[in-house]
Amino acid sequence: MTAMNILSGGAAQGLVGSLAPQFKALTGLGIEGEFGAVGAMAEKLRKGVPADMVILTAALIAALAREHLVAAASIADIGVVETAVAVRAGDPLATVKDAASLRDALLAADAIFVPDTKASTAGIHVAKVLQQLGIVDEVAARLKIYPNGATAMRHLAASDAVRPIGCTQSTEIISTNGVKLSGSLPSGCELSTVYTAAVTTKAANAKQAQALIDLLIAADQHGLRERAGFLRGEK
Repeated sequence: MTAMNILSGGAAQGLVGSLAPQFKALTGLGIEGEFGAVGAMAEKLRKGVPADMVILTAALIAALAREHLVAAASIADIGVVETAVAVRAGDPLATVKDAASLRDALLAADAIFVPDTKASTAGIHVAKVLQQLGIVDEVAARLKIYPNGATAMRHLAASDAVRPIGCTQSTEIISTNGVKLSGSLPSGCELSTVYTAAVTTKAANAKQAQALIDLLIAADQHGLRERAGFLRGEK
């Protein structure tokens, strides 16, 4: 046994990675698994993919607890993550102070990088916002959809488009080289999502999984969580 297996939303990848050295020093184990769209990760657990712990939205964790796939006593909220706008590192920030300016920014972009619009938290929300702003048809050909936000942001960073923009969880923007956070989605279009961790009921390394959860929520890790994009408490 050299690693603990995790299934996690992409929003937590940067934070988990930053804690990996401490976790290994504490337990002797590395961290392996997958980070992706939360819906896809939940389905993997349901289909029997081995995992010691999961980090998903609070709503999905609650559903998995009802399905007896995670241990209810282990459930712990990590923090709130906002859905936000990203631009390439060298590009000017996009103005997204209200719905009208967000609409203008999206219409001005010649490529819009987003995560899975059917399985990821941010992607599903982006699809709703485009409907809300009444620009679905106008931007359809410019949407660049990827399995998760981290992948979308890497492609945004490498894009040769003239005016590309991206939209995903703030944590995925912060942890990706070559892009920068341009601002959270404005009032009326915003989304703040609670991310939660839990040990699975079939965990081979339940003790170690709980140790990682304890690290993720520890009071002395507040600064690390904040730098990674996790806010304290619901908004």
